[in-house]
Amino acid sequence: MAKKLRIGWFTFTCCEDSTIIFTELLNENYRQWKNLIDFKHFKTLKTKNVWEDMDVAFVEGAISSFGQTEKLKKIRSLSKKLVAIGACACIGMPSGQRNQFDEATRAEIEFLLDRFKYSDKVQKISDIVAVDDQVNGCPMNEEAFLTILNKYLKEFGIIP
Repeated sequence: MAKKLRIGWFTFTCCEDSTIIFTELLNENYRQWKNLIDFKHFKTLKTKNVWEDMDVAFVEGAISSFGQTEKLKKIRSLSKKLVAIGACACIGMPSGQRNQFDEATRAEIEFLLDRFKYSDKVQKISDIVAVDDQVNGCPMNEEAFLTILNKYLKEFGIIP
């Protein structure tokens, strides 16, 4: 059996537009990728996801709670490479808009922050863990994503 790139796709606080872009890319690339990629974790595509060693973790979204922080740290510990996907993961925005709220607006949403156990501030991925690459955009830039995916397919010896 040929070696495949073991990847995970994880989503935190965002609109998941990059996940949609990725699934659209599958329309064009599935036949090739099915022989090159082993999806270890990708809730949009699979019901049976595993938390085990991955070559590359793609992480979409900003971090807005302690629980998400812990999950992100676990993802980092399981992955050789971690790629921040989309604006929320790369720069924390637009999910991080509430970091800019005035006192009155913050008071209006305080009950939601408490109810869902959100942290005081929304953070970009690199505020918490080391990031090896990033794909900017909202949604992500398709060409930049494909370039990084191909980089790792080569780096891990999947393609020449």
